[in-house]
Amino acid sequence: MLRWTVTFIILAIIAAIFGFGGIAAGAAGIAKVLFFIFLVLLVISLLTGRKKV
Repeated sequence: MLRWTVTFIILAIIAAIFGFGGIAAGAAGIAKVLFFIFLVLLVISLLTGRKKV
């Protein structure tokens, strides 16, 4: 899924260069959502990885 995040960020940058505001805003919005999802998953994995058995 990290590959999708990078893809959307690159798409947002390319769209911003060519001036397609709607496409850039959509891709940046998707990239932001994926970023926060990965951030939550990172925190969860860090918390569950520290459990001692």
